[in-house]
Amino acid sequence: MSNAATNVSERDAIAKTVQHYIDGAKSGRGDDMKSAFHEDATIFGYAGDDLFAGPIQQLFDWNDENGPAKELKAKIASIDTVDTIATVRLELNNWSGSHYTDLFTLLKVDGDWKIMNKVFHLHS
Repeated sequence: MSNAATNVSERDAIAKTVQHYIDGAKSGRGDDMKSAFHEDATIFGYAGDDLFAGPIQQLFDWNDENGPAKELKAKIASIDTVDTIATVRLELNNWSGSHYTDLFTLLKVDGDWKIMNKVFHLHS
């Protein structure tokens, strides 16, 4: 397999991981997005003036409380890979009326891509 074909295959696998996160946002169920994340993943960003930071379970809990975002529109703006690491920029519009930009770092763990960290910006 050529490097180009491998790169496309890896990008598809990364996009599939991110899709689990998107699907969980749409369903409003934290459990639906858990498979996208490493168990030790973290989250950081500002919700208004308040820093939202810590273990990724906080995102799952918030998602459960927020409920379904059925009108959510998500677009992967970029994927950058280097062997076993990757970054993804995701634009999310109409997550319960809000626009977010997410930046993810991913690591290939035991053959599967996992989000290790989520940093987000809530647009005003």
